[in-house]
Amino acid sequence: MPAPIKPLIPHSLLEQIDVRVGTIASVEEVPKSRKLVRLRVDFGDHTRVILAGLKQERPDLSVLVGKQALFVVNLEPKPLAGEMSEGMLFDLGYADGVTPVLAVPEAPVPNGTRAG
Repeated sequence: MPAPIKPLIPHSLLEQIDVRVGTIASVEEVPKSRKLVRLRVDFGDHTRVILAGLKQERPDLSVLVGKQALFVVNLEPKPLAGEMSEGMLFDLGYADGVTPVLAVPEAPVPNGTRAG
């Protein structure tokens, strides 16, 4: 059964979140973490390092290389396990105890394409 819907928020709050498509260029383990991997993500005009807790969720992380996914790109950089994360990967399922999958565009789009 799906989780309850969170409280309503104003549209102005949602408009502040910058969600963009990026292509995962590489995936590397973060040595000081049991969960985190380092994603290098191509957003067309720049590349970012985004840390994501994928290490224990997928048996072969190399299959993510070359895949497009959705990322929040306007979060403040956050230190995790001694490294800096410059955004957040959108994946689906983790919060509900479902094996996570990437949130992806239905067809390829240019890197940096905005959601919304």
